[in-house]
Amino acid sequence: MKLNELTIHELQNKLTQGETTSVEITEAVFDRIDRVEDKLNSFITLLKDSALERAGQADKTIKEGRGGPLTGIPVALKDLLCTKGVLTTCGSHILENFIPPYDATVVKKLQDAGAVFVGKTNMDEFAMGSSTETSYYGITRNPWDLSKIPGGSSGGSATAVAADQCIASLGSDTGGSIRQPASLCGVVGLKPTYGRVSRFGLVAFASSLDQIGPFTKDVEDAAIMMNAIAGYDPSDSTSVPAEVPDYTQCISRGVDGWTIGIPKEYFIEGIDPEVLVAVEKAIKVMEGLGATCVEISLPHTEYCVAIYYVIAPSEASSNLARYDGVRYGFRSTDNRELIDMYKMSRSAGFGDEVKRRIMIGTYSLSSGYYDAYYKKASQVRALLRNDFDEAFKTCDVIMTPVTPTPAFNIGEKMDDPLQMYLCDIFTISCNLAGVPGMSVPCGYAQSGLPLGVQFLAGHFEEGKLLQAASAYEQHSKIERRRPEL
Repeated sequence: MKLNELTIHELQNKLTQGETTSVEITEAVFDRIDRVEDKLNSFITLLKDSALERAGQADKTIKEGRGGPLTGIPVALKDLLCTKGVLTTCGSHILENFIPPYDATVVKKLQDAGAVFVGKTNMDEFAMGSSTETSYYGITRNPWDLSKIPGGSSGGSATAVAADQCIASLGSDTGGSIRQPASLCGVVGLKPTYGRVSRFGLVAFASSLDQIGPFTKDVEDAAIMMNAIAGYDPSDSTSVPAEVPDYTQCISRGVDGWTIGIPKEYFIEGIDPEVLVAVEKAIKVMEGLGATCVEISLPHTEYCVAIYYVIAPSEASSNLARYDGVRYGFRSTDNRELIDMYKMSRSAGFGDEVKRRIMIGTYSLSSGYYDAYYKKASQVRALLRNDFDEAFKTCDVIMTPVTPTPAFNIGEKMDDPLQMYLCDIFTISCNLAGVPGMSVPCGYAQSGLPLGVQFLAGHFEEGKLLQAASAYEQHSKIERRRPEL
């Protein structure tokens, strides 16, 4: 296998044993990018010169015996994570010239861990989308089939890992934006508990829902990435000062004696039969490992999409009010008065989906409608969180599908926003409840497109999530294929 096709832990073994160098790994990654990026459009900004410089520094660190698990490993960053001195666009025209003066906390943590930054990945504009088709910088394509979407909004991050354009990446998950593209691209994606990973330096979409997490090639790598980015951050008021375990210790422990909940509300009409068969096979694998799978109920699941598409646009409307053409970002020059500049800058700077959500959110928060929409959605959200709290009193983890179908055709749902929103029907509840969730590859459709299964755990129980996912991964006997590009 080529260096860029290996996992973090495989490469780290080679680095510590002197079998390769970070510079060689980084060159292999950029060689792969050079060969396939024109087909995929995974990246908005590439950082080859600085990456090779950091790789050289990492090699010196390793020679001195001071390297850690991520030292010298090429990692990509979703382009809504602030990077000091490096363009951060959020996939939007309105931020096409924004260069942050500081690093996001997760970026700094990865720097401290010795990671090498390859570049900033493409994404749905301001993370609003499920297909990476709304980016101002063009569509990202699924490496398994270039006519298909990679999922979203972190489609660039998922594609880059799946296509071996980096070894791991970071994305963000507001309603499934890590887990859904991970499933559709055949990689591992983990959305941590809300408050487990600092949001400082993450350009906000919906502040009560956004969470940063990793894309990796296997579960052990996800544990390594979580060790690096998790933890309390006083710069983030939503960060929780909870103890962070060594997640790599959760790998290979097994699930004998565990109870796994199977929520009946997630196995509904409309799921693609191939998705259903793959998830049911994954459940049987867990039973074969000594777990007891029981049917559970999350009764408020049917309201998830409605709740989400009131709360998320409302928070987006508030967060995106700062983009006014005055302080930073795109500014219209065809103005006669100040109010014209505001209108023209926002009209030209934002894409259709972002403007649609701003309008929905502004309406939901407006006088006379706040109680009927935002307040009511927040109350039902509390009931949904209670559903999960009750469920985890009787089971260790929950298993569900990630997506209703395999990856769909580019352009298929762009003219029907409601159908696009329904793509997140199995992932939204995790964000609304604030619990951690994870997508793990569980097979392939007849078309060859990858499929994923979702594991959910209680608040701050990422260890259980990784333990269950690792047990499944190691015993599922899923063939490890690579997309042919």
